[in-house]
Amino acid sequence: MFTDDWDKLTADQRFAARMDAWQNTPIEFASPDVAGAFRERVQLWRDAIELKKPARVPITPWIGLFPLRYSGFTGHDAYYDYAKLGQAWDKFHADFRPDGLAMTIAMVPGKVFDILDYKLYDWPGHGVPNDASYQYNEREWMKDDEYDLLIADPSNYWQRFYVPRMFGALEPWQTLAPFTDLCEAPFTAPFFVPFALPPVKQMLQKMMDAGDAAMEWLQAFIAIDGKQMATLGIPQMAGSSTKAPYDILGDTMRGTRGLMLDKFRRPEKVKAAMERLVPLAIDWALRSADATRNPVVFIPIHKGADGFMSDDDYRTLYWPTFKAVLLGLIEQGLVPMVFAEGAYNERLEAIADPDIPKGRMIWMFDDTDMARAKQIVGARQAIGGNVPGSLLTMGTPERVDAYVKDLLEKTAGNGGFFLGTGIVLDEADPACFKAFCDAGRTYGAAV
Repeated sequence: MFTDDWDKLTADQRFAARMDAWQNTPIEFASPDVAGAFRERVQLWRDAIELKKPARVPITPWIGLFPLRYSGFTGHDAYYDYAKLGQAWDKFHADFRPDGLAMTIAMVPGKVFDILDYKLYDWPGHGVPNDASYQYNEREWMKDDEYDLLIADPSNYWQRFYVPRMFGALEPWQTLAPFTDLCEAPFTAPFFVPFALPPVKQMLQKMMDAGDAAMEWLQAFIAIDGKQMATLGIPQMAGSSTKAPYDILGDTMRGTRGLMLDKFRRPEKVKAAMERLVPLAIDWALRSADATRNPVVFIPIHKGADGFMSDDDYRTLYWPTFKAVLLGLIEQGLVPMVFAEGAYNERLEAIADPDIPKGRMIWMFDDTDMARAKQIVGARQAIGGNVPGSLLTMGTPERVDAYVKDLLEKTAGNGGFFLGTGIVLDEADPACFKAFCDAGRTYGAAV
């Protein structure tokens, strides 16, 4: 995608190259007007990221199951019936015209989960009601005595310890030797002997079946998003994703309780594991961003919110490795878009870190004082978010209009702001959501 002398470019030059590539994505648009709308929307993003004042504030809500419910479908429909998912996405985007696509990738493939006996989550019709979103099963999927295994060789740990616990169909993987055994001819045949065992053969067949189901999902996902871009000129919200190292450990490996105890019982192991995860988190985002031509990296963060740990622990335990991930992404010209779920009022001074290059990332907030966030974080990076899901669900269009107007007056006057929601919307009153979008266009062009 990029030039052979990429390594010789500065981070700013890489940023410019990636933004240009995004703005000129080779899409067969329905008309020149749609192509122009796509480029104009990307320009809104670009100006806001660089702390400039865009033509109007970009409207970029986090969207979950709301489009399905808006069209009369369920969460189960989203995860199993891609025709219904496509219908819901068409209607939602045509009616509301946000400046970033709803994240289709969050509509996960239930067929794949069924085949693999996925244990990490429940999903509609499998542990939660048909009209619910997926839910994490909190558990210590990584044992407390396995830090050394993770630190020594993360790929081997994932394959032979962690993944067999996540997927019932992949339990036989525990019987396989590490791939690092394949280093000389005499050791090759012994490595492949377990592949002759019936449980391993069954596992491989299920993996192939899951691959077919995943390809079906991917093709549907590409077609659905491609249609919105080609006919409406709406760019994707992000081209890749990653996570903070602390959250990789705390969300789905050690669990919230397990990692909090580890902080006291084995703090050096926790720090070493997080440091080992930094390059993996950077590479995770980089591979997808290069493929999608979209430089925005979606990063949901969870365990660093106010109330999860002290500010001192945040600065010494959570922030250093997360900061390293952010710097690594920015060095490659990527744009971290951090979804700071929960309250971040106690973290504002820490994340307004002067070592992070100015105008190169986005902080999307939830339950945070936006005037303070603008003053502290917004002086260095773009910010956004905050419109409450409760207001969009149980409020009135008039209250939504007033809230958005006040929010933009406090935060968007000199640019660098994205109008978004504080949570992922699974439900909302359509009239209130329309008021949200309309207010963004009205007041977002006037501030």
